[in-house]
Amino acid sequence: MAIYFIAHSIHNIFSFIIPKFAGILIQFRKMKTNSTIYLPGTDRQFNHLKNNIDPGGREILIIGSNSVKIAEMFSDSGAKTITIIVEDYESLLNSRIMIDEGKSVNVRLMEFANTDFINDSFDIVYAQASISGKMRNKIIKEIRRVLKPEGILNVGEITSLKSSPPKFVNDIWESGNIIPINSDDIKKYYEERKFEVVDILDLSSHLKDFYLESKKILFNNIDSLSENEKAYYKKLLKRMSHESNAYLKLGGKDYMGFTSLILRKTI
Repeated sequence: MAIYFIAHSIHNIFSFIIPKFAGILIQFRKMKTNSTIYLPGTDRQFNHLKNNIDPGGREILIIGSNSVKIAEMFSDSGAKTITIIVEDYESLLNSRIMIDEGKSVNVRLMEFANTDFINDSFDIVYAQASISGKMRNKIIKEIRRVLKPEGILNVGEITSLKSSPPKFVNDIWESGNIIPINSDDIKKYYEERKFEVVDILDLSSHLKDFYLESKKILFNNIDSLSENEKAYYKKLLKRMSHESNAYLKLGGKDYMGFTSLILRKTI
């Protein structure tokens, strides 16, 4: 199963927890908080996009698991079509289950770097904490291919806030298969790949909210799991506690960042 948010260290909270606990999150379909997105950047990345670009009447591609709430927010904003792509079968099933009745959202199983879409298919591509790994360059190339001329990419990138992070932070990124871009270099990275930077928003200060909410999800729902699931998730809870402490108390917050970029495809 594809993984996005929490395995062996802080950064795995970015890359393991949400898809792994998608089954738990189905319960939130009934609870329905108005704007909760259980990803780094929460609802602030979507709001950043909407404050700069009107999604109304546009064809949207969303890349990554746990994106159903994002898709519904695009729907409520008047998007013409909305497609989510995920890379594993369980995320595909869970995403389809979580979509509200009445919302026209298409969920498909595809490799992010090798999709089935024709050239110039989408007005907006949206990726929140889903492409900051070793396949980033290939995925960006594919995004350019499927974006219409002057189409918009809104990407939430995991970033390194300092050029020389300590070993425990590097270990976190390595275990999560994450290759962060230095926050000072991120604008240049996308400009070199023929994107015009429309706007940049640093959301690093809001990561604490994500960690606390993710931890709350697990603790509040542990009793609803089967005995086998409990045995597995309890181990994760212990790791999660360690990772959260590393981020919040050991200084990880000084090195790990998150940035939302709104980019326009250029010729």
